[in-house]
Amino acid sequence: MKNQSLAAANVGEPPARMTRARLAAFRTGLPPPCKAMKCGDGKRKREATEEMDTNPAIFGCIKNNKKRAVLKDVSNVTSTRSYKKCPVIPKAAPKKENIKRGKQASSFDISKTIPSTTTGIEQMGGKLYDRSPVKVKAMHLPSYPEKLNLNAETSQLQANVIVEEARLPEKLLMISDDKDFKNIDLDQDNPQLCSLYAPDIYNNLCVAELARMPFMSYMEKMQKDVTPTMRGILVDWLVEVTEEFKLVPDTLYLTVNFIDRFLSRNCMDRQRLQLLGITCMLIASKYEEVCSPRVDEFCFITDSTYTREEVLTMEKQVLNLLNFQLSAPTPKTFLRRFLRAAHALNNAPSLELEFLANYLTELTLVDYEFLKFIPSMIAAAAVFLARWTLDQSIHPWNSTMVYYTKYKASDLKTIVHAMHDLQMNAISCPLNSIRAKYNQEKFKCVATLSSSLKTLIKLF
Repeated sequence: MKNQSLAAANVGEPPARMTRARLAAFRTGLPPPCKAMKCGDGKRKREATEEMDTNPAIFGCIKNNKKRAVLKDVSNVTSTRSYKKCPVIPKAAPKKENIKRGKQASSFDISKTIPSTTTGIEQMGGKLYDRSPVKVKAMHLPSYPEKLNLNAETSQLQANVIVEEARLPEKLLMISDDKDFKNIDLDQDNPQLCSLYAPDIYNNLCVAELARMPFMSYMEKMQKDVTPTMRGILVDWLVEVTEEFKLVPDTLYLTVNFIDRFLSRNCMDRQRLQLLGITCMLIASKYEEVCSPRVDEFCFITDSTYTREEVLTMEKQVLNLLNFQLSAPTPKTFLRRFLRAAHALNNAPSLELEFLANYLTELTLVDYEFLKFIPSMIAAAAVFLARWTLDQSIHPWNSTMVYYTKYKASDLKTIVHAMHDLQMNAISCPLNSIRAKYNQEKFKCVATLSSSLKTLIKLF
């Protein structure tokens, strides 16, 4: 009878589930939670408005609060900066424990590992490239670990990277006060020139070129079956392949960079050297070209010496060994910047200067001895020698070229003499693909130009 009466009393009202909230409300004496309404799936759902009405002791304070102001302007482009009116909340004082921990985890001081700028590099077996007349005052690089894992091959590269990153932020962005100085980054109307970001871009490239360089003496220490002569023959043949496929010059420079970086870490047989060459050009063309040649075309140009499967297998090996780090500054990258500075001095672009500088730079790709020079130095020396070859009435180097190349004339003495010897001996050199390329009318026949060594010595 008792159960029937309770059931009759609750007719029309669905039985409520006893939850923790209801049980807590019954224990404290507060009114139970609001009624539930049925959802489409039969479950029960509370209404927020009913709960606030039925439970004023809990939700009464919400009604009394002021309404939030309507958002007027939430964009980051405003005429009145309203954020200046915001109150400044003082920061809490750090605890003593945090201060002690901060002292232990302080920024890495390079002076602990390298005693000084020059002696430290000499102790690690490296050579310091002085790329600016300004001396480094202080070097604190928190991004580097406390211990540098340097071996006999990578000591020079990593040490130069550290010195370059410490040197660049101080004086490289300063504009020279010389009257003859010409700023080539004033033209901001052409978006392709990136005049606003060009200084920062090339300052970062000066650091990145040291990290992407191959080992200077890998032929003597790593390779047993490959010689510098074989490497020169391969590069000379790749120049012809570039002309056959009509590839951009950046593809050729990047291909040679991949070949040298791969040979620096892996021993190669001479029978597979040509396979390495076409594979590196395949990767470089995918990176630089709009429409790169197919794998079958590279196999066909080798007279079907290698199959498609061999090329794809070699491609995996090269990419894994390079750790997929394909972005490498080449001499062509810096040559564009340096030629633009040289054109500003002539007050008019000179095609002969551009073709001759490109010709001298490509000649260094064949010679293995030029691996000891960094790409920016090769590009600067090519512009130096090209300007002197075309016009010997004035000195080819001034404050504008020093500022944009980061090299003084005395810094380029060794490489300019080596490049001049390469230019004079190109006539008798059996590897004449580059000379035949720049001996055409479309390149103004710049391969036939030369300068005297006696007059060149007087420049330094």
